[in-house]
Amino acid sequence: MAEAEKLRIDKYLWAIRIFKTRSLATEACKAGRVKLNGQNVKPSYVVKIGETYQIQKGIERKVIFVTGLLDRRVDAKTAVQFYEDRTPEEETYAFKSTFHAPMLKRDRGTGRPTKRDRREIDDLKSDWWETEDEK
Repeated sequence: MAEAEKLRIDKYLWAIRIFKTRSLATEACKAGRVKLNGQNVKPSYVVKIGETYQIQKGIERKVIFVTGLLDRRVDAKTAVQFYEDRTPEEETYAFKSTFHAPMLKRDRGTGRPTKRDRREIDDLKSDWWETEDEK
């Protein structure tokens, strides 16, 4: 693979497939969602091997350790060789568990919930939140 001596952080994050487009990576850097040692990183910052970056994408947080420089986008299997994901397991599981939250659905055409329906819905929601907090 082609390795570069100097590589911008936005291009690197795009190349290792953290962001779908380079412009999204640039915007994340400008918005302060890419950090090095707690400091915001500009999109033109030069990546160095051995640095650790904290990246926030929506509700997902990642900690990336740079093991190699990659100046162009490649397939996912190859891209994984150029970084090490050091995201704590608690954060990874917390992010994934949000997708498995129960969804309450009402049948179409049943109208607005009555007071009794609303109380039942609230009880279901509170029961679920209490059991998740206890874990």
